[in-house]
Amino acid sequence: MRISEWSLQFYRLPYSRPVRWFNSVEDGAVFVLLRIVASDGSVGVAEAPLKPTWSGVSPRSIAAVLEDLLLPAVQDIDVADASAVSQKLARFPENYLAKMLVDNACWTLRAAAGHEPLWRLLQGNETVEVSWCVTRQPPDAMAREAAEITARHGFRALKIKGGQGMETDLSALRKIRAAVGSAIDFYVDANGAYPRAEAAEYVRAVAGEGAKVAEDPCQLHPDAQFAELISRSQIPVLVDSACASLKDAVQFLERGATALSVKPGRIGITQARRIAELAAEKGANVCSGMYAESALGTLISLQLSCALREPLVPAEQSFYLMMRDQVLRQPLDIRDGRVRLPAISDIAALIDWDRVKRYSFQP
Repeated sequence: MRISEWSLQFYRLPYSRPVRWFNSVEDGAVFVLLRIVASDGSVGVAEAPLKPTWSGVSPRSIAAVLEDLLLPAVQDIDVADASAVSQKLARFPENYLAKMLVDNACWTLRAAAGHEPLWRLLQGNETVEVSWCVTRQPPDAMAREAAEITARHGFRALKIKGGQGMETDLSALRKIRAAVGSAIDFYVDANGAYPRAEAAEYVRAVAGEGAKVAEDPCQLHPDAQFAELISRSQIPVLVDSACASLKDAVQFLERGATALSVKPGRIGITQARRIAELAAEKGANVCSGMYAESALGTLISLQLSCALREPLVPAEQSFYLMMRDQVLRQPLDIRDGRVRLPAISDIAALIDWDRVKRYSFQP
């Protein structure tokens, strides 16, 4: 199966309210959509959010990498062979997000060509539990949002963004706990906001407020200081930002990592599967990490998330609920904290191309 044509679309989807990340405030997000067509007419798609401070790419830069390097490289191989695609992409250093787009588009293409849902091809389940990410706001506002969203969608786990200062973070945890009750699990992602020397204290503090996991309490590196942090922590320390490749995962596991975030929307399904397999061999756990996907990106990421065995925490792919509109024809529905994946092989057929056009722009 060969790729006969491809195209890129860029569009911007608005958020329902401004979102404060660690290093930016946004009222919407820019996305790139890769569409590939095989010689038999089968179609594969992949989507990525373009946040320069996350991935270091812009619409023009990712278009150049895809059109000049990656897509020509895979055009002469059988893209039905996942290992062949992976080997071709591995020839090019860095460019993780662009390689993710090619990898995921090829996976959705294989499912479409084989007339089998991708989640089934990946030996996953039809439903998958998800969590909700409470982004940075004043603690009272975070508590109100947590209560409203858990009541509406039945989430049983919350990922709470920290990094607003120790006292503010702890206040947010207390107020969220009071708002949602004791039946909801939560964990804290500080996005590396605190000095490494304070990381152990921070982990102890959030654990004392009931957090089950501490994600990126500081900038993590696979070194002796990281190994000491892991050995001293009473809850798992989840490595996210610094685990952007299989090589990164290997280095952290060698230093005793017990929890890694794998993001199909950042590194691709193939790399995410390999990291999950390696973690299992080493006795470590993984979670399917959020990459601020739209509903389309969420649908693709969840094709792998539902195949992870006993993940550390529920899949984080629910951020699309923050967006006022989507490019999918039908919304993804979250009930009792779970998403039921459509039993359809052709994900491209679920895209509303008129909406893509409505929100599109030329970089």
